[in-house]
Amino acid sequence: MNINWKELTFHYTETDYIVRSACKNGVWEQPYATRDKMIPIHAAATGLHYGQECFEGLKAFRGIDGRVRIFRMEENAKRMYQSAEGLLMTPVPIELFCEAVLLALKMNINFLPPYETGATLYFRPLLVATTPDISVGPGKDCEFVVIPTPIGPYFPNGFKGMPALVNRTVDRAASQGTGCWKVGGNYAASFRASEAAHAMGYECMFTDAKTHKYIDECTASNFIGIKHHESRTENQESYYEYITPRSSAILPSITNDSLMTLAREMGIKVTRRRIHVDELADLQEAAACGTACVISPLTRVVDPDNNITYTFGDEPGPILTKLYHALQDIQYGRVKDKHNWCTVVEQTV
Repeated sequence: MNINWKELTFHYTETDYIVRSACKNGVWEQPYATRDKMIPIHAAATGLHYGQECFEGLKAFRGIDGRVRIFRMEENAKRMYQSAEGLLMTPVPIELFCEAVLLALKMNINFLPPYETGATLYFRPLLVATTPDISVGPGKDCEFVVIPTPIGPYFPNGFKGMPALVNRTVDRAASQGTGCWKVGGNYAASFRASEAAHAMGYECMFTDAKTHKYIDECTASNFIGIKHHESRTENQESYYEYITPRSSAILPSITNDSLMTLAREMGIKVTRRRIHVDELADLQEAAACGTACVISPLTRVVDPDNNITYTFGDEPGPILTKLYHALQDIQYGRVKDKHNWCTVVEQTV
């Protein structure tokens, strides 16, 4: 194995094993590791024909103390459980999910990047319905797979910043649809807009499907805005506000939830509400956030329909920088994990 850890990007790199578990007639088999990366699936499987599948994404970090930390694994297990219920699939039990991830780590420990390389070991749990049936309806038999792969930054610039383009022509997900679950169809629906934006040198900022006035998600991630409220009187102190959209069409990001907790601890006001695109003018900092990208600051957002460009600077702002390092310090074991977010595994796992 010869991997240049610092040159890794967010793409698939082959590892030694994946972990699998099948559900037949409501009974899950014991997770097992296999070198076979192919999934035998019936051509009439409901997962293929009707998009009955969901997935997750989480990371393992090699810490400053040599131990391995998996960040908020149980929360990913709970979110996949909710996605499965939303699609009328047989949910993966929380304990089985965690057991499979730990086994995938153990069997691929040599692919865990060294500390301070900027790379991590990423796990992609996948749940797909395998029941062969071409009638329109949910299948109950499922295949659960955990795919490990070492990755680098999601965006090429990492924490350096990126421009975004407001999109009002393609809907990623509807407010009463599947946007609140991590299902593949949401991402496939976004490809037309995101690839068009990429061709122009931008990431894509999605607006709500009903009015196209409010910020939905930024790329495939949640959106964060930082607003500085100036003091208006001598007795009133200035303060910062962390603002993120509230919508049933948005995936509840575990990273965003973690950052909101850290922001509150820093004395920053946290608000979840609808954010009108015009409000970008009132923000001092803006970013996308998620497991893959952590925090990706926005340098500017272009609204082509209104011929407006909102600028946030070429360098990450002070609040986003502070939040980014606070989260990374927990993930790499540089500070005490007082929230017990990390599952700590000895390096000899």
